[in-house]
Amino acid sequence: MKSKDFDALTAQLELLTAQQRQLLVERLGVVKKVKAVNALIEDRLLGAPVCPKCAHTKVAPWGSASGLQRYRCEACKATFNALTGTALARLRKKDKWLEYAAQMEQGQSVRKSAAACDVHRNTAFRWRHRFLAGLDVDKPVALVGIAEADETFFRTSLKGQKQAMPRPARKRGGKAASRTATDMSDEHVPVLICRDRSGTTTDFVLRRNRKVHVVRALKPVLAADAILCTDSSRMLLGAARELGVTHRPVNLAAGKRVVKQVYHVQNVNAYDSRLKTWMRRFNGVATCHLPNYLGWRRYLDRTSSYPPSAANFLAVSLSSAVNQQLKVT
Repeated sequence: MKSKDFDALTAQLELLTAQQRQLLVERLGVVKKVKAVNALIEDRLLGAPVCPKCAHTKVAPWGSASGLQRYRCEACKATFNALTGTALARLRKKDKWLEYAAQMEQGQSVRKSAAACDVHRNTAFRWRHRFLAGLDVDKPVALVGIAEADETFFRTSLKGQKQAMPRPARKRGGKAASRTATDMSDEHVPVLICRDRSGTTTDFVLRRNRKVHVVRALKPVLAADAILCTDSSRMLLGAARELGVTHRPVNLAAGKRVVKQVYHVQNVNAYDSRLKTWMRRFNGVATCHLPNYLGWRRYLDRTSSYPPSAANFLAVSLSSAVNQQLKVT
């Protein structure tokens, strides 16, 4: 806007009523929040923009839309911006994203988040899993040194599922059937937690609590020279043998918690306890969304020693490019 036009605009402010002034302040606040979010989004492509369709690196600026710079790929001629291909693509109400990210930092429920951000609870639910899509795949690529592994179990939940139900619908609550390491029922979902002494944590939702699934999960992330500490589970013992790593089992059933004053599973057990305690606030997590919640807990645990930052949470959510046609049910 030219200076002359701006002066003419500001001269009209004296004619505004008190209600109009308040409305103007609110709209300026919305503009400020949207610009802050746009700045975080643009940071994704500050280095070298890459076409999300063909991964070509030769792209050129191609105008702008919705406050974001657009680009055009010289190879496939597709146009895109910094949101294309991310879980947050086509998501509306950008002025509320940072406020919602702050609710996620605090681990608030869907209804509390919806009330704080003045959006419908269904919107808050969809946003939750859009924001968590990046955290789900934000996993460490390697565990080194002394690593601890343990399995934990969550009760299978079909909450929200309306079609292709494997059993009759029932009310939530109650107790599931007892489980063992060899239990093949569908009452529980096994989750393998692995954590090294530096605090690096990863987790895997297993199809079954069997050796073949544990080996398949740990093989890509466990360093060849790592020392794996587990409890005295025969399944984990067999998995360690097949992986070819040094294994230090701890016989907790016999009252032994530490071997040679070095090897134990206290770190991973403590993480399991924090995870289970934190999960209780959601009154049962749908099994199909369990990986998202595990990623959410990993992020909160990793950043627990730092002040909460909505901007950082949003940046991490944007960091992973996923299918923009992501569907949440």
